[in-house]
Amino acid sequence: MRGKGCRDSGDALVRAAKDYIETHSAEKFSLQTLSGALFINGSYLLRLFKSRTGQTLLGYHNRVRCDKARALLRDTDMSISKVGEAVGFVSSAHFAHVFKKTTGMTPTECRAGSSRR
Repeated sequence: MRGKGCRDSGDALVRAAKDYIETHSAEKFSLQTLSGALFINGSYLLRLFKSRTGQTLLGYHNRVRCDKARALLRDTDMSISKVGEAVGFVSSAHFAHVFKKTTGMTPTECRAGSSRR
């Protein structure tokens, strides 16, 4: 039977993974790098993160990057391609695709929506 200690240590690992992703969100995502930084098996981390948060590590990473991009689109006049680069996307097309998939709108629609306020 698993005790509260197992639950707490799993929660601590998930929080550490989130903290790492948030701090390194503009960097290329690598399960090997993340699991190495946390001194944990990558496959175990994938399962633990999904079971505790309901989302994948990559999905969380993309959500963090898109949240940062949304703030840049709202608060700066950086071009959309520069915003994509600033949050870690190599290709503006890939940025637009991931942003649309993650937020439900294109970067252009996001910027237009924030300028109407």
